[in-house]
Amino acid sequence: MIYRFLVFFIFFISISSAQNIYPQDYFINPLDINVVLSGSFGELRSNHFHSGLDIKTRGKEGLNVKASAAGYVSRIKLAHFGYGKAVYVTHPNGYTTVYAHLQNLSPKLNEYVKKRQYEKETYEIELFPKKTDLVLEQGEAIGLSGNTGSSGGPHLHFEIRDNAERPVNPMLFGIRTKDTKKPNIKGFYAYPLNDTSYVNGFNSKQKLRAIPLKNGDFKIEDLTAYGEIGFGVISTDKHDLAGNNNGVYFINTLVNGETIFEANFKRVSFAESKHINRYIDFEHYKDKKKKIQKLFKDSNNPLSIYSNLNNNGILKVKHNTSQVYTVNVGDFDDNITQIKLNIVGDANMAKKDVSNDYKEPNVVFNEIKEFSDQNISVTIPKNTFYDNTFIDFKVSSDTVHLLPKNKALKKRITVTFDITNYKDKDLNGLYIAELVGWNNFPSYSKTKRIGNILYTTTKTLGTYTLNVDEEPPTITPLNFTDGKWMSNFRFLKVKIEDKLTGIKSYKATINGKFFLMEYDYKKKTLIHDFNDNVVTDTKNNLKIIVTDNVGNSTTFETTFFRK
Repeated sequence: MIYRFLVFFIFFISISSAQNIYPQDYFINPLDINVVLSGSFGELRSNHFHSGLDIKTRGKEGLNVKASAAGYVSRIKLAHFGYGKAVYVTHPNGYTTVYAHLQNLSPKLNEYVKKRQYEKETYEIELFPKKTDLVLEQGEAIGLSGNTGSSGGPHLHFEIRDNAERPVNPMLFGIRTKDTKKPNIKGFYAYPLNDTSYVNGFNSKQKLRAIPLKNGDFKIEDLTAYGEIGFGVISTDKHDLAGNNNGVYFINTLVNGETIFEANFKRVSFAESKHINRYIDFEHYKDKKKKIQKLFKDSNNPLSIYSNLNNNGILKVKHNTSQVYTVNVGDFDDNITQIKLNIVGDANMAKKDVSNDYKEPNVVFNEIKEFSDQNISVTIPKNTFYDNTFIDFKVSSDTVHLLPKNKALKKRITVTFDITNYKDKDLNGLYIAELVGWNNFPSYSKTKRIGNILYTTTKTLGTYTLNVDEEPPTITPLNFTDGKWMSNFRFLKVKIEDKLTGIKSYKATINGKFFLMEYDYKKKTLIHDFNDNVVTDTKNNLKIIVTDNVGNSTTFETTFFRK
């Protein structure tokens, strides 16, 4: 008995050591408050896996953000969208930490950036400082937390990347939050994977009833099946200090006690993140807005999150057999929710719903495909789709329908309109729009023109049409009027807006010289910080030119005074 215990203890220690390959005390919490997450690593997002931790900042901006370890600032990027204001710090151990959606940079970093913004006369900027330019000690100020870029609310997006620029789960380094709750199961599905496979007599995907047990686990009603079968689960995790749902850390499946599938979120590279649409049931997501995680690996799936695969997690159910299928859904703290179901093989089940609307694929996934009708053409590069696919291509007037919408695209397709038959006076403001929503709103799709050809590239199937934008942007001062004294103001604020195609660019000058203004697209504002100390004259002539995405522009001029 003692010998068996020692063997188990040594095995447990060796497994733990093998799994714990990341330094545990090297990085510290980048905030001075407890880590509470609004988003976990690997969480399922639109078209990508989440690459870091979204740490809550108590619903407000302006919390101190500090370097998680000593190092040097290797990259700074300020952008209107994406990460907003982001700082990258490279550390002696080869890892890089990322701090995104910042409100402001620390004085040291801000001075470095502002100098170069004025030199290049641009707000959006990407810089790669030398190793000796901006050296930081652990705990030294990075800046203040914020809500810049494509953030959906105030928080700090924090990443740890390895020396190949692959994001690694920061929890593996000891950046932890309290979590004693088991993951939750919100749906369970069975997939017959070919024309001769059936679940409970059906040849189509079936939602199965998940029965909650007192211990937090789930039981699925017994089912009959035959052929190649896969399963899928909708699962989320809640942490102790937050009410929002986060992603799970791992899922594995077993048949009669033997593992046939595992997916975990220790590390996900940016190159493969887009293939989330092969991990989830993309068609279900587009139709139902629910993300089913497939517990099997489809063909042409390059994701590296899988391990312990046996037949890619697919069950081969034979006649007159019985199998026990088990799913373990776990979080980082090894809180595990288990799902069990019994499967009986029956080849004599009724074939109730063999699809009658099957359409032969007209796009071979590894070949180029072109559609053309009237003045509209569509080019689909090879390997755009994961499988051979049927695309319903229809043209009516200046509108093209590319259906169904629920197909996942790996690459951009090109939609082209020949506008030769348009009169010159009708060409101004012409652009390609995707019709979206219940009211078919014409949403601008980035449009380029070569002669009489308009084209756009897109990763979304749907309906595209030509539309016209003849309305220039609007510019409205928010905290001043013409001739106002601004001596007691820190900021100068202007609202800019374009309702149809959106803002493409803006330029501001003061007394004929470049005037740095930050664009907050969520608030539709341009803001200048007088602490830049570039306004030195008493009388100041401000000029702002704003241009939309089809070339309509508006010029705003005013005078203000400041001592």
